[in-house]
Amino acid sequence: MLFDFFGGKSKVVIGMVHIGALPGSPLYDAEGGMDRLLEGVLTDLERLQQGGVDAVMFGNENDRPYTLEAPPEALAAMTAIVTAAKPHLRVPFGVDYLWDPEASVAIACATGARFAREVFTGVYASDMGLWQPDAAAALRLRRRLGRPDLKLLFNVNAEFAASLDTRPIALRARSAVFSSLADAVLVSGPLTGQPAETSELAAVREALPEVPLFANTGVDIDNVREVLAIADGCIVGTHFKVDGDTWNPVDGERVARFMEVVERLR
Repeated sequence: MLFDFFGGKSKVVIGMVHIGALPGSPLYDAEGGMDRLLEGVLTDLERLQQGGVDAVMFGNENDRPYTLEAPPEALAAMTAIVTAAKPHLRVPFGVDYLWDPEASVAIACATGARFAREVFTGVYASDMGLWQPDAAAALRLRRRLGRPDLKLLFNVNAEFAASLDTRPIALRARSAVFSSLADAVLVSGPLTGQPAETSELAAVREALPEVPLFANTGVDIDNVREVLAIADGCIVGTHFKVDGDTWNPVDGERVARFMEVVERLR
């Protein structure tokens, strides 16, 4: 069953608001500063909402090369950006700081987000080196901050990485729910903008028929019917951008066309 804040909708679509590179990261636009970051966020946010998405998620995809621990300047800047965007929100929102589960929970709690996404479990060989997230620390932080209602969306396979856990993905997903209290499970492709394997999505669905399941990457207007025949929803970033380029602004017409298809599937 999907979360109450989706208002009873089925087959939900979460649109990504990709914040520009944050202060301290190599691609940060120091001349434009925080004002330009917020301007881009508000433009993308409005196009996503006008296009009809069910929720949005703020993420720091532009902070390349990625880090496994959020530096304080980025943590503060992302919190400030999301807080400044809140008056413009008409849909539920979540956050994701790549690739730090505790930072994601902290930002979510500080801003009043309804959900947070991250890789919370597993061990990976990745572009960032050996990747060992700590689900226990993130969930204990959620508790200490008084937000047991904050829904945590667990990626059970990671972008830019290969799992060192040889168990099948369905077993890893079941284990994440059982041992680490995942509120929802996400299945990703190997890179941002690349689709998850349909067979993996189906295997997780079979293993966890009652747990919310989302396709996390690579969903587009051509495969959304196949994806939503299996999953409860999807998170869309790249496909909603101008020319389908991850680093471009959101294209409102692409969003609207995609959501028209989704509405017919509901």
